[in-house]
Amino acid sequence: MPSIWSPESDTHITAQYSQKTLDQKVRNKSALQKECGWPVEAKRAMVCLPLGMTEALGGQVFRSMLPGLFTQSMELLILGKGSKEYGTLFTELQKEHGHRIAILPASEASVHKILAASDIALFLANVESSPEVRACLSYGVIPVAPECDTLENYDPVQERGTGFLYAPAKNPEQTAWSAFAALARALETFKFPFDWKTIQRQCMESTK
Repeated sequence: MPSIWSPESDTHITAQYSQKTLDQKVRNKSALQKECGWPVEAKRAMVCLPLGMTEALGGQVFRSMLPGLFTQSMELLILGKGSKEYGTLFTELQKEHGHRIAILPASEASVHKILAASDIALFLANVESSPEVRACLSYGVIPVAPECDTLENYDPVQERGTGFLYAPAKNPEQTAWSAFAALARALETFKFPFDWKTIQRQCMESTK
């Protein structure tokens, strides 16, 4: 993935947008919801796994999070790359929960569409200096990720931050609890459009 992409000039997406025209971003979500055969619901959070999944990318943590994920009002986009084991898991999940889980081909066009449409990016392994995180920030996709120097944990009092961060534990199940709590915090904040757009703009500004 290139280190910097720009939604202002991206020709792969339905609607180009910038910090000043963030309201246009939702058109990309609507287009992808239609493509997936889902209801067009701007207020339903769209979460993505922009790296696919392997053991090294937090596969065990993801498995531990699954029961909690299905209790949340959200859609999940998965980039179809990673290990065969998780490809099989995702295919089974899509069959069972096709109304809110979609696997997109591991192509450049898919990555563009995922970033333009998504509200939240879920990272379950170290993302320090990750070009994928930088791309998410550029597109106003707010990371839920392990604590790192690259991102600033959102502070609702100061109304500042570029992600919802959590502290990893040695045990995958404990890490899953922390990651799920951070995701739940992000999903709750998403319900407040003004606050959410403030974070998105800070994310986009941080890559300039």
